[in-house]
Amino acid sequence: MRVERLSRDKIRFFLSLDDLMERGIEKEDMWRDIPKVHELFNDMMDQAYRELGFEISGPVAVEVFALPAQGMVVVVTRGRTPHPADLDELEGDDMYELEVTLEESDQVVFQFHDFEDLVQAAVSVRHLLGAGGRVYAYRDRYFLVLDTDMELNTLQQGIAVLTEFGEPSTMTEHVLAEYGKTIWNEDAIGRIIHYFS
Repeated sequence: MRVERLSRDKIRFFLSLDDLMERGIEKEDMWRDIPKVHELFNDMMDQAYRELGFEISGPVAVEVFALPAQGMVVVVTRGRTPHPADLDELEGDDMYELEVTLEESDQVVFQFHDFEDLVQAAVSVRHLLGAGGRVYAYRDRYFLVLDTDMELNTLQQGIAVLTEFGEPSTMTEHVLAEYGKTIWNEDAIGRIIHYFS
């Protein structure tokens, strides 16, 4: 489980499939008001406090984005800090109120530290995933965005191969397109192989 600060009142967690499996949590469980989900959220908040000094009380908005064959991204946004008199009424597990929304992504995004890693990844997954995809450069990294309209087993094999060269990213294509530089907006894997291998 990785956590990063997005702003003063917003943090983002990346939960891998292993993180969820260790706790016996399925994607659908994130909607349910069950003890293991509360325990996961408490663990997340403990980690956010230890690593980032991020503390919550009062209302909290939680956005859950399911990433195909990778896990989940959870964005936690702090609401207003309650008045000290209101804190007297809140006890234990009631120290925060959750508002949860769940979205499922139909894309896989991988980041690569250098261009050569991206080239090697493209060569290795071409036979599995075809010539598609889009590539962006952002913050000294390269990002490969793939649509997931393929058989789940093929997608999982492709992700396993990509993981040898890069790592899954919580970055959305909207952010990459707006703030990054578009290298290829279609057929990225095919073009990388055509020009660089």
